[in-house]
Amino acid sequence: MSVSPRGGAEIDAIDAIDASASILQKSPKPLRRSLPEGHFADIDWAHPWFAQHEARGRRWQQAALAGYARYLEELNTDAREAGHRTGRGEALHFIAQDDLPEGASYEGHIAATGGVPTRHNLHDFFNALHWFAFPRIKAALNARQADAIDVLGVGPTRGGVRDALTLFDENAVLFASADPALTQALREFDWRALFVEGRAQWDVACEVRVFGHALLEKLIAPYAACTAHAWVIDVPEAYFAWPRAQRNAYLDEHVSATLIGESTLSGRSFAPLPVLGIPGWWAANEDPAFYDDTSVFRAGRRQRPR
Repeated sequence: MSVSPRGGAEIDAIDAIDASASILQKSPKPLRRSLPEGHFADIDWAHPWFAQHEARGRRWQQAALAGYARYLEELNTDAREAGHRTGRGEALHFIAQDDLPEGASYEGHIAATGGVPTRHNLHDFFNALHWFAFPRIKAALNARQADAIDVLGVGPTRGGVRDALTLFDENAVLFASADPALTQALREFDWRALFVEGRAQWDVACEVRVFGHALLEKLIAPYAACTAHAWVIDVPEAYFAWPRAQRNAYLDEHVSATLIGESTLSGRSFAPLPVLGIPGWWAANEDPAFYDDTSVFRAGRRQRPR
């Protein structure tokens, strides 16, 4: 059976992203919002969701603007230096999309060979960046996807676990919290407690890392209703005194271990989080009235704890 490696599954995942957030908030399924037709030159590194990748990203951006071959060369130079591994221990590297063998599945090929099929576009640019920012998480996602493909094959539907893995890969943020009250506010859709009353606690007792590469692509053209799937990580208070690299390594280790061992992974494993509500991420949210828009900051049912 010839399997389309991207395209169909990717479009389904993008549709599922906003639909899943909508279900969690007991609202009707929104109209499909296509990803923006962005270009490498459109990345504004001043935005906090891009700034987390700025050092490597600016260099890759210049390579991508110079052409596809130059871009892949830059990615592979970094891959050889980093020595990262994919889901089944193969050395990470990046190949042109056209080099994916006919009939091979995208995730299965990565697991078996280490080669990540990569197009010359923003979607795959952000995907590649996350292989370096959170290599263990990416490897864990790939391993579980490949294991599921081995058992069930590639069909018209992925099943609940693979859907959840795809949501994580495409649209997740990592919500690191040392304050149970803030975590509770997120899970209970108490936006004022999280973003207004709890504002001073951001970057002191909680913070967010964008993980989903489709989410980063959407944020090329930010819009108020852009909603992420938040994966909650309880961290020690000392975490917020650590340098950025140490915090990233902690998240990478703990989240990857959970993903590998989580048997009940589903869409309910996440909490919806309107990204532009994060304090310091959007100038308009400095006014508390920003959070009065109930079409974005909706009331929702309680989340079951993970």
